[in-house]
Amino acid sequence: MSDGLPPLGLYVHWPYCARICPYCDFNVVRDRGRTDEQAALADAILADMTAQRVLTGPRRLSSIFFGGGTPSLMDPAAVARVIETAKSLWSPADDLEISLEANPTDAEAGRFDALADAGVARLSLGVQALDDASLKMLGRNHDAGSARRAIATAARLFPRLSVDLIYARPGQTDAAWREELAEMLAFGPEHVSPYQLTIEAGTAFDRAVGRGRIVPPDEDLAAQLFETTQEVLEAAGFDAYEVSNHARGPAARSRHNLVYWRGVDYVGVGPGAHGRLTLPSGPTGGKVATTARAKIADYIAAVAADGTGFEREDLSPIEAAEERLLLGLRIDDGVAFAEMAALDLFPDTPKVKSLVEAGLLVDDPVRLRATRRGRLLLDRLTGVLAT
Repeated sequence: MSDGLPPLGLYVHWPYCARICPYCDFNVVRDRGRTDEQAALADAILADMTAQRVLTGPRRLSSIFFGGGTPSLMDPAAVARVIETAKSLWSPADDLEISLEANPTDAEAGRFDALADAGVARLSLGVQALDDASLKMLGRNHDAGSARRAIATAARLFPRLSVDLIYARPGQTDAAWREELAEMLAFGPEHVSPYQLTIEAGTAFDRAVGRGRIVPPDEDLAAQLFETTQEVLEAAGFDAYEVSNHARGPAARSRHNLVYWRGVDYVGVGPGAHGRLTLPSGPTGGKVATTARAKIADYIAAVAADGTGFEREDLSPIEAAEERLLLGLRIDDGVAFAEMAALDLFPDTPKVKSLVEAGLLVDDPVRLRATRRGRLLLDRLTGVLAT
């Protein structure tokens, strides 16, 4: 589409889950027959989208992403309403990507047909593991048999399929992880998101580690599992275009996630959703961060009272550049030095040259890019560059 409009992504947060995973620190609640509340939330999301269209003006809609929570629990009719409303508010790109996160329980897989009919074309399936012991330890609501059936069903119904897996699990060996990756690849997904298990503060896993009930792998084993992930997926024809995302060719990459990593504007709707908009009329004349009210009732009430459910923060040039650095270094093409001026980062900046010599940054006069080793140490790398 050559309409000249700047691109825009849309993130829709559906906070309901059948079960709260012990490692999760997202804004989620248990789905316990909240039918009336869910209907009210869907209406509020549509109203919030409509109000934010006034802020964004006419834009080219490049992606819609339903995240959560568990949006595969969302009424497919509500999913369809969100998609059609978004297309009416903004100009849909010819290759508009519509993604939805799903869990592989048999009950949810039974809804895949309806979700595909609603307009979802890319499914991100939270398999996480392919053995029952690991799934039980992770607190998942499905077993390995359900995972295998869901992958097969999703591959048949959706043009694009991504599979999520978690590695560096307690007790996991390198040999077992290789076998698990090989089994998953045999199903033929075009996109794989292998995430290293992290123990987030305040989660049930954090408390279990504190009590000694869970012992995560040490740093050396975690690093070996990361290297094994790269090796196996690379040999299977996947490129690691982001730290935890591998695609079988450029067309299979998640267009919506690239919106975040490339600093493209996106609207966030739903409880706790974040957004980033470029609004030249703001005090700093640049990026604006939006954060929706986290509690479902507060979000619905705010939309009813004010038209939108978010609070707004104008980012300073330094804050905007720091965010670009943190997100841009996650992908293989990095971030342009032209966007790093507020942080005084240039090809000849001493700390940049030092990190290039240390093998953590690529020697590139145009873009700031992490090497494979640098991506393994990304938190430390960005910490050095941002100070």
